[in-house]
Amino acid sequence: MTLEKALAECPLIAILRGVGPDEAVDVCEALHAAGLRAAEIPLNSPEPFDSIARAAAALAGRMTVGAGTVLTRDQVDRVSAAGGAFVVSPNVDVAVIARAVQLGLTPLPGFASATEAFTALAAGARLLKLFPAATYGPGHLKALAAVLPPEVRIFPVGGVGPAQMAAWRDVGAAGFGLGSELYRPGQSAATTFEKARLAAAAAGVG
Repeated sequence: MTLEKALAECPLIAILRGVGPDEAVDVCEALHAAGLRAAEIPLNSPEPFDSIARAAAALAGRMTVGAGTVLTRDQVDRVSAAGGAFVVSPNVDVAVIARAVQLGLTPLPGFASATEAFTALAAGARLLKLFPAATYGPGHLKALAAVLPPEVRIFPVGGVGPAQMAAWRDVGAAGFGLGSELYRPGQSAATTFEKARLAAAAAGVG
């Protein structure tokens, strides 16, 4: 499943920072049961490539699994080798975006300004991550949307939870990345499911 198809079913990306290989599959199964279809495993988690490989294999065809905090071309290569389908970055790195596109992965670079957004688009990105979203607010996205191509899809990440989604959607947010609002290290799969179910409902799923 591609990231684009996953987000068409549910416009949320679960950011599983700190998840380990032994729990990655159970956590992703809980997310899937709650209606989510995309899971991001940041590379500063324990043995992230192992987690990506296990989750991607276990949920193949049902959920898309990718990596977060991707900062180098080598990391893009390793994500691809592990079976990841997309790479999320906190910044705009032209080399990372281009390598992801070359390998058939979907890049989701983090940006804050119009300059960064257009740089990412020129490198091949079509989905953009406004980060950290809470620092800028919905008004910032509204202003940016006035100058960006209409087909560009923007996902606020960082400090946005279910209670804030409506305000962001009103100004054009295509979806959201949710981290600690959904998952914290050591959290049970049952708790993850309940949090994800509420988030999915807030996003209009189900």
